[in-house]
Amino acid sequence: MSFARVYPLLTAKAEKKGRTIDEVNEIICWLTGYSTEEIENTINNSVTYGDFFQNAPYPNPNRKAIKGVVCRIRVETIDEPLMQEIRYLDKLIDELAKGKTMDKILRR
Repeated sequence: MSFARVYPLLTAKAEKKGRTIDEVNEIICWLTGYSTEEIENTINNSVTYGDFFQNAPYPNPNRKAIKGVVCRIRVETIDEPLMQEIRYLDKLIDELAKGKTMDKILRR
């Protein structure tokens, strides 16, 4: 599956709860180290969702502080690294949609 197919789902979830695409992008940038321009390039170049995470320029070391449940699975206990990265992003977008502040979401 391409990142271009997943990205609109992430933004729609946030926007449905009154949050913005800029906030979604800020979360993605914080988590992966991509710039907003690089995110747009991955959307336009049909990069797979797996490659998006595997080629992340600067995965944030603080992402390991992300804890909680997504799809009834605790993200901190996921053994497969790629699936854990995917679930980290899911968890952060869930927090955004639930109204948490960006400081709390980004573990500042």
